[in-house]
Amino acid sequence: MSKQFPNRRDFLKTAGVGATILLLNGCQNQPVKSAERPNILWITCEDMSPALGCFGDAYARTPNLDKLASEGILYRQAYATAPICSPSRSCLITGLYATSLGTQNLRSEIPRPNFIKAFPEYLREAGYYCTNNSKTDYNFNPDGIWDENSNQAHWRNRPSGKPFFSVFNLGITHEGPTNRLDEKLFEKLSERHDPTLAQVPPYFPDTPEMRKIWARCYDLISIMDQQAGEILQQLEMDGLKEDTIIFFFSDHGFGLPRYKRWAYRTGLHVLLIVSVPPKFQHLAKIQPGKEAENLVSFVDFAPTVLSLAGIPIPSRMEGFAFLGNEIAPTREIVFGARSRADDVYDVSRTIIDKKFVYIRNFMPHLPYIQRAIITDDSKTSYKEIRRAHLAGELPPAGEAMWHPKPVEELYNLEKDPNELNNLAQSVEYQPILMQYREQMRNWILQTHDTEFLHEAEMMIRSKDSTPFEMARNTEKYNLPAIFAAAETVGNPSIPLEDLVKLLDDSDSGVRFWAVMALQARNSSTQSVIEALVNVLDDLSPSVQIAAAETLCYLNQDAKALPVLVRNLNSDLHPTVVLQAARSVQCIGLKAKPILSEIKSVMKKYSGTVWGRYKDWLYSMFIGMALDQTLINCGEKVEIKSN
Repeated sequence: MSKQFPNRRDFLKTAGVGATILLLNGCQNQPVKSAERPNILWITCEDMSPALGCFGDAYARTPNLDKLASEGILYRQAYATAPICSPSRSCLITGLYATSLGTQNLRSEIPRPNFIKAFPEYLREAGYYCTNNSKTDYNFNPDGIWDENSNQAHWRNRPSGKPFFSVFNLGITHEGPTNRLDEKLFEKLSERHDPTLAQVPPYFPDTPEMRKIWARCYDLISIMDQQAGEILQQLEMDGLKEDTIIFFFSDHGFGLPRYKRWAYRTGLHVLLIVSVPPKFQHLAKIQPGKEAENLVSFVDFAPTVLSLAGIPIPSRMEGFAFLGNEIAPTREIVFGARSRADDVYDVSRTIIDKKFVYIRNFMPHLPYIQRAIITDDSKTSYKEIRRAHLAGELPPAGEAMWHPKPVEELYNLEKDPNELNNLAQSVEYQPILMQYREQMRNWILQTHDTEFLHEAEMMIRSKDSTPFEMARNTEKYNLPAIFAAAETVGNPSIPLEDLVKLLDDSDSGVRFWAVMALQARNSSTQSVIEALVNVLDDLSPSVQIAAAETLCYLNQDAKALPVLVRNLNSDLHPTVVLQAARSVQCIGLKAKPILSEIKSVMKKYSGTVWGRYKDWLYSMFIGMALDQTLINCGEKVEIKSN
């Protein structure tokens, strides 16, 4: 960890945990004998909020998981650390916030320090057989983590006598099936959900089409429940149920607008059920069939598994065990982060406790729904919400998704569980707001949040190292100064000339956020234009690209477009090209003069993924951004799937 936090004990205050660790056996425990260790099974599902019967959802039909909850512990206050899959999975597998590791952007390829291991590696060293069936999506190379990592991976393949840790990922509830009209998926489902009985959330249009989408979402949950039941039945048939601790959880909220990709509680609140058999009940401290009200974060899962297995928890892990031999006191708050999702840039950070949600938006001038392939009409939910938006039929919370965001958001969950009434401007709540501001700032600084460098700049600065190590080198990453610059975005009280002066700062991270602040201010004064033109040749590509995009908005296209083309052809790192691709997408019709250059660039990143793209990583998102650019400019684009 950092100099501020040399070990987990010192880190507790940042994590919102009490100041004293309850060490039942101590961090220096020797691992217990393998014969005394539990097997551990994770069953995960994708894109699903707490929509099970056992969580009180009367619309859900989930008998298998309801039964599991009746035999185990139901956690009502469990949260992902990101509202989208790969940063969430990165955190789950390492016990480190994705923002600490540099893995916060959706589907990246981030080098991992050799001294930071995924927790199954510790389990394997201690004699566990570890299998993953089969999604990884950690934003770093998964090689060496698992004994088996495939769609055939199973505990049944382990050597005789070995305890196991097995993961099964159920993808049927993903946003893809939720947003498509493939009726073949439901051939084995005897009873479908009645759309007329659906309770549509207050940020969606209550229309027959949205009710069908909502009902379809619950039909997929019923299928997922059947799949989970089959895995649980296999465990019982193998005579292993009494030797196995079972986790069931989802990776983030529903695959629908205002859930997945949103930094609200709706995007971060997840299902969690843990079933502990009687012989290991001493590791749970909560009786079967009971509900746990304590806050739990994804960053806690890795240390919890190690604690259950009797393996010492590495001091670099940023989470804390909530079960097992090394249990920390109850959390007071959890943290979440929204960064790049697909090709869409945004930076938001969230604090949640039992009463409030606090969200800090660092790019408030960008709307919740930015125009992109990933939010187009091929997704039925976005199509219906877009139709209602254009027809003026959306409720206020739904209409807000199409507009710029507040800098700060504060919601009282006890009075406003749907996060509809922003209290950030209320005089009554200013003391609470200031408390969350300070907690947010402390967490960002103390975990060395790498996102305050643009992704491309982060990768350039960490060349020959890793983002994790770079962020802990104060010569390479002056986070306090950069964070202070980020706080200027959307702040109307800061004089315009002060923002312009920040463009002369020696740190490119500060200069980037100065450009963002000027972009949000949308001032076309001559001093602003001249200052932005001066940084078109900045040493940092991220500053160049941001300035060029901003100048396009200020009708300075002739000066800006050559800079965007130059960066589209960059060979520094694919993230530079991705940033430039996103900028040309954002400027709309202004990109028309460079369409020939764009088409030439696209050839480098074309391939068979979705019938268009070279791979599932940066090439895909570069291609998506450039495809949307072509669409913006009136060209026809055929994409096979999204």
